[in-house]
Amino acid sequence: MTNQNVVVSDAASGIGMAIKLAITNSVIYTSSAQKPPPSPGSYITISRKFPKKIETIETGQIPAASKINAWVDSMRASSPTHVRPAASIPDAGDYSSWMLNHPSAIDKFDQIIRASEGKQIVMFMDYDGTLSPIVEDPDKAFMSKEMRGAVRDAARHFPTAIVTGRCMDKVCNFVRLGELYYAGSHGMDIKGPATKTLKYKKNNPPMAFQPAKEFLPMIDEVYKILFEKTKSTEGALVENNKFCLSVHFRCVDEKSWAALAEQVKLVLNDYPKLELTPGRKVLEVRPAIKWDKGKALEFLLESLGYVNSDDVFPVYIGDDRTDEDAFKVLRNRGCGLGIIVSKVPKETSASYSLQEPSEVMWFLQRLVEWKRMSPRGGH
Repeated sequence: MTNQNVVVSDAASGIGMAIKLAITNSVIYTSSAQKPPPSPGSYITISRKFPKKIETIETGQIPAASKINAWVDSMRASSPTHVRPAASIPDAGDYSSWMLNHPSAIDKFDQIIRASEGKQIVMFMDYDGTLSPIVEDPDKAFMSKEMRGAVRDAARHFPTAIVTGRCMDKVCNFVRLGELYYAGSHGMDIKGPATKTLKYKKNNPPMAFQPAKEFLPMIDEVYKILFEKTKSTEGALVENNKFCLSVHFRCVDEKSWAALAEQVKLVLNDYPKLELTPGRKVLEVRPAIKWDKGKALEFLLESLGYVNSDDVFPVYIGDDRTDEDAFKVLRNRGCGLGIIVSKVPKETSASYSLQEPSEVMWFLQRLVEWKRMSPRGGH
C-alpha cells in the first residue's frame, strides 16, 4: 500500500519521522532508572518509522452461504437485546464460570490499580455499546452528559483514545472532546488532540494517519451500490464510515437477515480487495489490509513513546468482536488489560468485564478519583 496520508515532520531518510505530542495533566510514574515524566502540558519528541506498506489480506473466495448463515447466527448471539430461546440462554453456572475468568473490573478495581503501579495508564475505548448504548438508529447513539464528563476527566489524567468503527467526523461530533486521540473506521483514520486544546507550537500539525486512503474511491463506489441494493429490505441501513461501511441489521426483521447478508455477499464478490466481518447486528465492509483496532492501539502507543515499554499500562474497553484484535494485542504484549462490555458470556481475550456503559462510566470515575487521591496524582 502506498501514498499513505501521514502528517508528520519528515526526516532526511524519508521514512524516519518525528512527532511532537502534547501530554496534558498526566504524570508517568517511573523508577529512578527510567525516563522522567514530561511536565503537564509539555511536548515530547518521538522518533519513529512508519510502515512504508501495509500488507494486504488474501481474501480468496467470498464465503459460501453456510458461512453467511454462520455470521447471521453470530450476530444474533452477540446481541444482548436479542431474545433467544430458553434452551440457548446460559445457566447461572455457565455465567459464574465465565465470570471467574473475566471478573468484574469494578469488583477487582484495587487489583487493577496494583497491577498498574509505577506505570503510566493509557486509556483506549470503543464508542457504541461502551460509551453510549446500542440503539436502533446509529445516528442517535448519543453519549450522555455524565459519560462525557467522565471521559473528559479521564483525559485530564491519562492519555485517552476512542477507537471505533465509526467515521472520524461522526464520532467526534458525538463525543465533542478535543483533548482525545481518535481512531475512526476501525483504526484506519487516526488523529491526535486538537491544536487549540493542547496548544501545539506554530507550524507543528497534530498527528494524523490514514493507512487505507487509496481505498476511498472503492469504498464510495460500493456504498452507492449497497445503498441501492438494500433499499428493498425494510429497515436496512448502510452507513458510510469513510474507510469502511456498516450494513445495519438492527431494524430488519430477523427472517430477512440471511437474504440481506446474501445481497451484501453478492456485491462484494466483485470487490476482492474488500472483506466482510460480522459485528453486533451489523456486517462491516473493510479494506482487506492487515490493519485493525489492535494495529491502531500499537500505533498510538508507539506514537506516545511506549515502544516495548515497561512503564506503560494500556487499558482497552470495548464490547464488539472487532475489539478482540486490541484485546489480543494486550494479551500478547503481556502488559495492560482488556475489559469486555457484555451482559452475557462470550469468547474473548479480555481479562475483565463490565456489563454496560453505566459501569464503564463508574469505572472511569473511580479511576479519576483514585488518581486525584494518589500522593503523586495531582496536577
